[in-house]
Amino acid sequence: MNDVKNVFGEKLIGCCTDPMTGFYRDGYCRTSPADTGTHVVCAVMTEEFLDYTKSKGNDLSTPIPAYQFPGLKPGDKWCLCVNRWLEAEKAGVAPFIDLEATDQKALQYTSIHVLKTYAI
Repeated sequence: MNDVKNVFGEKLIGCCTDPMTGFYRDGYCRTSPADTGTHVVCAVMTEEFLDYTKSKGNDLSTPIPAYQFPGLKPGDKWCLCVNRWLEAEKAGVAPFIDLEATDQKALQYTSIHVLKTYAI
């Protein structure tokens, strides 16, 4: 974990622990080969994005108690799959992101310029 860097090449900071996020459910938007979704973008949820991702088959707003998932609401931070974020960006509904909590692996999919456009 100590060697994971953010998009600025600095130590990755936590995204959110309430609700607990990340592929590893440790609050960090970091990835590994086991993470086929590449959950590296720390995003601040909006109603528009939550509606969009639900329309694409990934309902993040409905609670799932069996997985201790409370459901997300606007203002919550969450580790998103980089490809879903890019898809939302093209659709005009991309949420803002916390660049210090976004894994540098996001730069393998898009430029720092694009990411900075959505920085909180």
